Amino acid sequence: MNYFDKVYSLVQKIPKGKVTTYGNIARALGNPRMSRQVGWALHANPSNSVTPCHRVVNQKGELSSAFAFGGKNMQQELLEREGVEVCHGSVDLNLYFYDLTK
Repeated sequence: MNYFDKVYSLVQKIPKGKVTTYGNIARALGNPRMSRQVGWALHANPSNSVTPCHRVVNQKGELSSAFAFGGKNMQQELLEREGVEVCHGSVDLNLYFYDLTK
């Protein structure tokens, strides 16, 4: 299994109504310095219907830029449909964070 496939496998474990960070995924895969590669993997995701990339935010809880999900505010819409509150483009990690390293 290549690195991208490992990223997709982990992202599929994030439950609805929760989010994780690029860095948390990188740590769970054994290399905390590879969060940028996690982002590249998610950007290249071949199947958004199977791998819920919208559940991944940056270390501050901020959403991705509009292009990543097919339109302005699409990530926010997808998260809000799952019950995640988004305020000013960010998610409260104290409420919604899912730790994949445990």
